[in-house]
Amino acid sequence: MIIPTGFNKANPLHWLAYGFGSGFAPKAPGTFGTLAALILYLPMAQLPLLIYCGVVLVAFLAGIWICGRTAVQLGIHDPGGIVWDEFVGLWITLIAVPGGWYGVVSGFVLFRLLDILKPWPIKWADKRVEGGLGIMLDDVLAGIIASLCLHGASLLRL
Repeated sequence: MIIPTGFNKANPLHWLAYGFGSGFAPKAPGTFGTLAALILYLPMAQLPLLIYCGVVLVAFLAGIWICGRTAVQLGIHDPGGIVWDEFVGLWITLIAVPGGWYGVVSGFVLFRLLDILKPWPIKWADKRVEGGLGIMLDDVLAGIIASLCLHGASLLRL
């Protein structure tokens, strides 16, 4: 477990930014953060679609502040252990996900691939946008693209 210098155990923003501790994984913290997000997704998936989308929107807007503030307080531009952006990106991926568990697993894998490989415009956002919005935006874009792929495949019955 890697807890960064400056992490304040009494600060709830730090715990949220680090995905309730899932971002402390010494290897692949983004994947561990996404797994933690999947655990929270399960009860969220029971919400009506409009409420689910509202929760995701609030999580995104709050995430800009949470991640940006935590990064500044830690003195690190974009710490790898900040995984709240993975939470939001996965939740975007799984909006009205088709295909039951197959869709959820496919969405998880597709989101992780897009987040790791960072094709355009994800890489552009990652390199050009600063602060909390920059931390969040590449994962939001990965989530949108993954969701579009899942829904498009469902329409084509792939």
